[in-house]
Amino acid sequence: MKRMLMAAGGLAALITLTATVPMGAHAEALYTLESSCSLEEGAPQPCVIEASEEKNATVYRHRIGNQIETIRITDVPVRMSRWDADSNSWMMLDSVGARFSTNTICFNGLRLCVVNANYLNSVREEEPEATAGRDLIRVKFDRDGRVLLTCYDEGCKELKG
Repeated sequence: MKRMLMAAGGLAALITLTATVPMGAHAEALYTLESSCSLEEGAPQPCVIEASEEKNATVYRHRIGNQIETIRITDVPVRMSRWDADSNSWMMLDSVGARFSTNTICFNGLRLCVVNANYLNSVREEEPEATAGRDLIRVKFDRDGRVLLTCYDEGCKELKG
């Protein structure tokens, strides 16, 4: 994934993946990674992550067996969304969380969890001061997909829902 955190006065956290959306005609492949993913708190299973750059967004397509989950992170404005095949549209994410010690990123609670060390290592490299000594980062988004709240480690226990 392109980036998870951006520091700007406070810390804005970002993450994304993708579903059954075809890559755009102007998509630039960034990487393909064999990893493990879980759906709806199920057991981890092999998955393939395909990251691509499309216009002002990074799209992460997760192939888990015969299912595809797609997350999109837009740059301007910064937003995170999930492709919903039923409505044939992008739906804003409610939340995202990352645990550096396990290289795991989870979207909308535990609906989709992915092991992606490549992405989390790039987050640490891009934001060394913001991530130093941190293991868990959670982000809540408002209805428009903007960052509403960011918490770290023990501070996340203070949040409800």
